[in-house]
Amino acid sequence: MTYRFFCFLLDIIQFIFLLLLHMEFQGKCIIFSAPSGAGKTTIVHHLLSQMKELEFSISATSRKKREGEINGKDYHFLSAEEFKSAINREKFVEWEEVYSNNFYGTLKSEMKRIWDKEKHVIFDVDVLGGIKLKSIFGEKAFSIFVQPPSVKELENRLRNRGTETEESIYRRVGKANEEMKSADKFDYLLVNDNLEKAKKEAILAVQSFLQNSL
Repeated sequence: MTYRFFCFLLDIIQFIFLLLLHMEFQGKCIIFSAPSGAGKTTIVHHLLSQMKELEFSISATSRKKREGEINGKDYHFLSAEEFKSAINREKFVEWEEVYSNNFYGTLKSEMKRIWDKEKHVIFDVDVLGGIKLKSIFGEKAFSIFVQPPSVKELENRLRNRGTETEESIYRRVGKANEEMKSADKFDYLLVNDNLEKAKKEAILAVQSFLQNSL
């Protein structure tokens, strides 16, 4: 083998290596946040049904499981003590104590599970969680704030759920007023005044981000 041919082979190997490195899957994050009752979960479920390249990040929580909810599907349900232990062992990408001993967070293992499948992660998190995730992942993340037409409409939606107490509604509406002030910290504002229109707009916005960030 001549020296020139040897160098030629090295160049080919280096080219293939760089090509494979470029082709390596680069997982992205799609973050949906909103005040409770704004409709973000319905929109997220629609995206998951239409965009097979996305997979839902199942959050962990210490709140009690509601009727019909399934551990490992709706949430990873942990006790407050288990949640605190996971925090101490640095198992979370981000976490938050929403109310006293009522924790929510994103497990590192959950993100790894999705990226290992070469899919992009889609989050359905509260507003503070969304801001934290965006600050962590930067340009790899696209954050969307789903805004209701008004706080009054938000209150009506919460009442129509039939699952909230008056105290819970009062607390959530108060929290929503504060959360609405953070809308400008997100990449995209999606006003959900018409659900079908909001679904279509969400798909176009997410597709544009994924295509432009390749």
